[in-house]
Amino acid sequence: MLESRDEWIKKRAYAIWEEEGYPSGRDVTHWQQASSERIAFEKSVGKESKLGAKSKAKRKPTVDVAAAVEETADKPTTRRTPKKAVKAKA
Repeated sequence: MLESRDEWIKKRAYAIWEEEGYPSGRDVTHWQQASSERIAFEKSVGKESKLGAKSKAKRKPTVDVAAAVEETADKPTTRRTPKKAVKAKA
């Protein structure tokens, strides 16, 4: 069974969190990194399906995942207030 896009990102973000030693407060960054990796993966798969079998053997990777991650890492992250906290204030 194929997993949904969000489920894949969730699992990848969790793996990144584990790889970094379980740091707190970096959940948004991990999610963005996983999302960028998924987008890069989808783009590379989309291009493969458009190319013929002969072209696949000659094709070089066109999307650098590290570059995609760096682009999102440069953007400032905003923290979201949990819904429970918003409801408690009201």
